[in-house]
Amino acid sequence: MTPPFRYRLSEREKDALLTEQAALIDRLLARVQALGARVAELEALLAKPKKTSRNSHTPPSQDQKPGGGAGKSEAKARKPRPSRPGVTRRLSDAPDETVQRFAATCPHCAADVSGARQYRRRCYEHIDIPPIRPQVTRIELYGGRCRCGKRYCAAPPEGMAPGTPFGTRVRTLLLYWHHSHHVGFARLAQMMAELFGLKISEGAIANAFRGAEASMAAECAAIKETLTAALVIASDETTTRINGATHWQWVFVSTKAVLHQIAPSRGKAVAQDVLGGHRPGVWVSDRYAGQQDLAETHQVCLAHVLRDVQYAIDCGDTVFAPRLREVLRWAIRIGRRRETLKDTTLRHYHACAERRLDALVTLPPAHPAGRDLQTAVKAWRGKFFVFLQDREVPSTNNVSEREIRSSVIFRKVTGGFRSEWGARIHAGYRSITGTAKLHGKTALEAIGQLLIAAPEPAPAT
Repeated sequence: MTPPFRYRLSEREKDALLTEQAALIDRLLARVQALGARVAELEALLAKPKKTSRNSHTPPSQDQKPGGGAGKSEAKARKPRPSRPGVTRRLSDAPDETVQRFAATCPHCAADVSGARQYRRRCYEHIDIPPIRPQVTRIELYGGRCRCGKRYCAAPPEGMAPGTPFGTRVRTLLLYWHHSHHVGFARLAQMMAELFGLKISEGAIANAFRGAEASMAAECAAIKETLTAALVIASDETTTRINGATHWQWVFVSTKAVLHQIAPSRGKAVAQDVLGGHRPGVWVSDRYAGQQDLAETHQVCLAHVLRDVQYAIDCGDTVFAPRLREVLRWAIRIGRRRETLKDTTLRHYHACAERRLDALVTLPPAHPAGRDLQTAVKAWRGKFFVFLQDREVPSTNNVSEREIRSSVIFRKVTGGFRSEWGARIHAGYRSITGTAKLHGKTALEAIGQLLIAAPEPAPAT
């Protein structure tokens, strides 16, 4: 419809039209202001530094690699490796065989030197592995019928009871390769066939693993008892998958025990169930809520805090974050030489660290990132320097992160577990081998000793 000409509009109509146009202009201005605010918000987000493993909890595997896919020319140049003095391999204390060779003729003039006195001019070793093949022992049990009318049979040799044909060393190697070196079932069968000439099916491997579950459970119960008597416990958790569902693998570490637990929850109830009413003196972990209020005192991981500090510095904070980084690094250096300090000196350093932190939290923040960091520090005040009061307390939970790292690699290689019992066996294996490492034993030794004392598993094919 063609709008009427202006001179045909009444004064009332003109006023209504102007009012409508003014309202439309106001709406357009409000829309422009909203879009401008959104643009400013997005620009602020773009201006923030990217979170990496240096300034956040992002794992190093998710960091952008040098070069960013643009070519090797843009990759960060590595520093040349410093030269080191050459070192030869140390000779064995007890070689299996010694071969002595004497010269027959002089290589220069061809003179006969076989009867001359000769001295050792050079000594080295040649090392090789002999051909490996399985040792097959056939057991023949004889018997008969007694005068009482009942049948009898000879007892089997010790460690060779009827059941699975695979002995302790075979089952130990299978567990070791799978859980320590992340070799899948198909490759395990291939390795056994090609390295040792031993044909073993994937089902037999699974049966061998399940046969160790009972002994692992008993050993883990003993480890748990040792753990719940500790005064200082460090803990961490990471994700894992069972039949495609997300679960959580927890690790609890003391000076004498390591315990792994795989549970469908990340809640505090998992740790409380492991502790079973025990309340240690100090709990060492990151600042995740599920790790809080489990002990009388909590030592936060300063490595995690330093990454948050680095992010605030990357955002542009030049007042609070740099000073906090200096204090935390200084305290960590003091903690590394606690063994050489007297108790009075350590108490002095602890008081000094508390005073320096008290002074920092009163500084007026000059940047939003510094303000957020300062708020977090105030919330966790009193949990930063516990390690300067107790020599048994570490300044970070790096010990638990190192202990759980192998399981993270296992998850990345295998994709997770296909059964509940597979997850239980992995947690038991990591608990037993982690505890054995604290006592100077290798994983192979620990599992071998466990299986020697374990009952024979069910028959396998």
